[in-house]
Amino acid sequence: MKYQGHLKKMAVSLVSDHAQYSLRLDDQIIPFHTEEEGAIGKHIRIENLGEIHCIACGRKSNKSFSQGYCYPCFSSLAQCDSCIMSPEKCHYDNGTCREPQWGEDNCMIDHVVYLANSSGIKVGITRHTQVPTRWIDQGAMEALPIARVATRQLSGLLEVIFKAHVADKTNWRTLLKQDAPELDLAAKRDELFEVCHEEIDELQAEYGLQAVQLVYDGVSTNVKYPVEAYPTKVTSFNLDKNSIAEGKIMGIKGQYLILDTGVINLRKYTAYNVSIDIQ
Repeated sequence: MKYQGHLKKMAVSLVSDHAQYSLRLDDQIIPFHTEEEGAIGKHIRIENLGEIHCIACGRKSNKSFSQGYCYPCFSSLAQCDSCIMSPEKCHYDNGTCREPQWGEDNCMIDHVVYLANSSGIKVGITRHTQVPTRWIDQGAMEALPIARVATRQLSGLLEVIFKAHVADKTNWRTLLKQDAPELDLAAKRDELFEVCHEEIDELQAEYGLQAVQLVYDGVSTNVKYPVEAYPTKVTSFNLDKNSIAEGKIMGIKGQYLILDTGVINLRKYTAYNVSIDIQ
């Protein structure tokens, strides 16, 4: 089957404990690895056709900024501001949010702080509406909510407290070389609550107990990914340097396709006009 369009990150869902995937090209949603359609073992050819169109305004761009934006949108939209990567630096209350309504809809809502096991234990944050999508996108084998807070900024402030004691990044090479070993996320949660209790108390005293709620009895979500074999050495395709990525699909994890010839992060090429041939 051949398809063409502007690439978006794969659509994901969780059925029982199995990750399900669909490719997205413009408005096309193409079942890729679901209960009905299996991608593993198929041959795929992805070609960069040399055009990038901004996912916000549609403007043609020579380069993609912040995974899919042209430079003017990258410089002006709230979703591209530095506080998205560092939510503790939110400046909404200062009246300087680039798009106050976008901030109201996306940042001034409940967020979840969680522990995940992907390439090891890490702490992360996400909007409550993005559970479990965020965890699948990151390739987490298990995730455990440990706090629910009233705003994105509060999730960032709590994450800063925790990341002094646990990683906040995923090692993507380790992620793509093996299944993560089983780890006790609940024990790590309890350890963090104990060692960080003074800073957490200060945050709750300033913002209120309702705004910063610790979750002592959260339920873990386990995710199984369709991976037949992991590579012994991880090499990645770069569509900006070589326009074609091609090979037999050995697995899908996070937003990565694992081929017998290398790996490719499809999300990285959001807004690229590509052709995809699957046999």
